[in-house]
Amino acid sequence: MTRRGLVVAALTAFAVIGAPNAARAETSAPAGFSREGLARVGDYIRNEIATGNIPGAILLIQQHGKPVHFENFGVRDIATKLPMSADTIFRLYSMSKPITSVAAMMLVEDGKLRLDDPVSKYIPAFATTKVGVEERSDDGTLTLVEVPLERPVTIKDLLRHTSGLTYGYHGGNAVRMLYAGADLFNGNVDNAEFTARIAKLPLAEQPGTQWDYGHSTDVLGRVIEVVSGQSLLQFEKTRLLDPLGMSETAFHVADAAKQPLIAEPMPEDRAISPVTNVRNPMEPRKWESGGGGMVGTVGDYARFAQMLLNGGTLEGRSYLKPETIALMTSDHIGAEAGIARDYAYYPGANSGFGLGFAVRTSVPPNTSWPLGEYRWDGVAGTFFFVDPRDDMFAIFMVQTPSQRGRIQLALKTLIYQALLK
Repeated sequence: MTRRGLVVAALTAFAVIGAPNAARAETSAPAGFSREGLARVGDYIRNEIATGNIPGAILLIQQHGKPVHFENFGVRDIATKLPMSADTIFRLYSMSKPITSVAAMMLVEDGKLRLDDPVSKYIPAFATTKVGVEERSDDGTLTLVEVPLERPVTIKDLLRHTSGLTYGYHGGNAVRMLYAGADLFNGNVDNAEFTARIAKLPLAEQPGTQWDYGHSTDVLGRVIEVVSGQSLLQFEKTRLLDPLGMSETAFHVADAAKQPLIAEPMPEDRAISPVTNVRNPMEPRKWESGGGGMVGTVGDYARFAQMLLNGGTLEGRSYLKPETIALMTSDHIGAEAGIARDYAYYPGANSGFGLGFAVRTSVPPNTSWPLGEYRWDGVAGTFFFVDPRDDMFAIFMVQTPSQRGRIQLALKTLIYQALLK
């Protein structure tokens, strides 16, 4: 079969398995894209496989509610050599964060949660949380001193990563070292116990003063449990996942018959962080990490992305109001907010951050990336972006911790080069 025939077959299969908002997939030349440009996108991914960087991947580009390019590449696991397929299950890691953020905003719309609520209203242990400050003595010795909060951590802080909660596996200051040594992931703890452990640690910054990537969304997941009276997964399944048809999205793969569908990285490309080291997708755990614990398929995430692009609706059902989606996908940490950016600042210099998403605020040199585009990714390489200007989104599913940044940049550049102006 020719390469074009393979792409057509994959598109047709995707339509059957779970193409969102489409009775059938496009098999003719996509009106908004150059066929040659899309071929270059596919060639790039095939070259990554041929050179041994990744075992395989899946790419979906969807515009105007229909897939214009869907292709499976390589294998899901070089040990089994099973081919990549639309039902392959991926570790989503931080692509869990947008799902948790949407779930929280559903409670905001319900009137059960407010963005300016202090987190301590739902998790009382946060009422006594302090901020860790490094002080240097006359002899040059650094000492970590805990000082009171200038204001409480709020729900909005959790959504936009301005809570002062951090991760302990990047950076080197004293607070991050405390996180790294706190045994946060020991034992089979649930969200309540995990959050209780976090609340005992000092914050890295005063709330609302700096964007700092960390456990904010994990704590948000526990807030959802307290407010809803359900586990995080139960609430998400009831209100979001099941109604959307995201049947394969969960915190582990419970069906043993589906475990061979799990995508694996290259054998030498599996070291990520202490958080991910405790995440075996075949093992049920009490801790349902709203910040990084989910697994899912490209078809499931496509339905989620299409709902976002539609302004909160899919197939006649409303999940969030359009104005809520607009609020979530606007920048909340711009200069007028007076919020600093940490040394790593993962969204990059041309982006701000909304309530669960990075948001494009300026166009990088030599690109045609659109203002208002919003996105996020996972530490194993999965990423998605939603582009309201061009009524499109793209999802790339792969498991490659070490290559993710380079591949994301190259793929996004090629996708926009293929988009007809």
